[in-house]
Amino acid sequence: MFIKHLCLVYLLVLFLQICSCGRDFYSILNVRKSASTNEIKKAYRKLAKELHPDKNKDDPEADTKFQDLGAAYEVLSDPDKRKTYDRCGEECLKKEGMMDNSDPFASFFGDFGFHFGGHDSQNHETPRGANIVMKLPVTLEELYTGNFVEVAHNKPVMKPASGTRKCNCRQEMVTRNLGPGRFQMIQQTVCDECPNVKLVNEERILEIEIESGMVDGQQTRFVAEGEPHLDGEPGDLIIEVKQMPHSVFERRGDDLYTNVTISLQEALVGFSMEINHLDGHKVSIVRDKITWPGARIKKKGEGMPNFDNNNLQGTLYITFDVEFPKKELSEEEKLAIKRVLEQESVLKVYNGLNQNNIN
Repeated sequence: MFIKHLCLVYLLVLFLQICSCGRDFYSILNVRKSASTNEIKKAYRKLAKELHPDKNKDDPEADTKFQDLGAAYEVLSDPDKRKTYDRCGEECLKKEGMMDNSDPFASFFGDFGFHFGGHDSQNHETPRGANIVMKLPVTLEELYTGNFVEVAHNKPVMKPASGTRKCNCRQEMVTRNLGPGRFQMIQQTVCDECPNVKLVNEERILEIEIESGMVDGQQTRFVAEGEPHLDGEPGDLIIEVKQMPHSVFERRGDDLYTNVTISLQEALVGFSMEINHLDGHKVSIVRDKITWPGARIKKKGEGMPNFDNNNLQGTLYITFDVEFPKKELSEEEKLAIKRVLEQESVLKVYNGLNQNNIN
């Protein structure tokens, strides 16, 4: 009986130790313990959209879930905090003062420039600074696989300065007495007195996610990172994707196009080859029949991932060019070729703009 009670006590202590370890941040983010920092950021960005309280108003636990998500991201995206967490759990982080308990929405807002609602819910009469549009050159490889890019942004920030200034200037109607029983309504500028400020340039590092399937010209908005306004709110910084030319592939929508040059011998007897794709995987091409110049084959599912649904991918179109031998053929070789091909003259003149394709 004593041994039985001892086992129960041991199991109870073990259970309490497990419970005291805190939340399972890997499960909250739905990532493996070996997940890279980029995988953690992608998982957080995806779940932050799905779990944000503004989109789950009917769920009484929405705030708690979003706070757990923010805490998981705060820890697992920081190498030092993650190392401590992997060693002894959330309680160790709290004991060592490594948990900031920062607002998860603010973290998401600052890291990714994503927001719900935007400026529509704000007072439209509030003056705003100008928006800044910055073009970000992006490789086709990054648009295929996704990536996180850090951009240094010099932002003018308002700092306190000595003295005062006129602010919140506006037009108001005032009444002027012109004599007995005579009044005049006139419009004049009225200003308040505000503490003086100065603009100081500060460098900020913005992290931009290049999502798989993004297209040329697609924009990411960083709220309040644009030009400041002394009497209002700053404008936004808009990052616009600029797709760089690629040496092998051309993108058209979700489809990719490329050209392959083969020898005349390969064109006649067939060939087997592999093409390196944008993420490094191999695309196999096997032909056991004649391939003529301009012939085109297509590989479904080997194009670009669709931005809205990465499970869908476009088609890779491969057009073949045939390189003819440059050496002179002897009379015997010419006769041998004629015997093999047994082809009559097919000389014809036609509009060659429309090329025939092959499957």
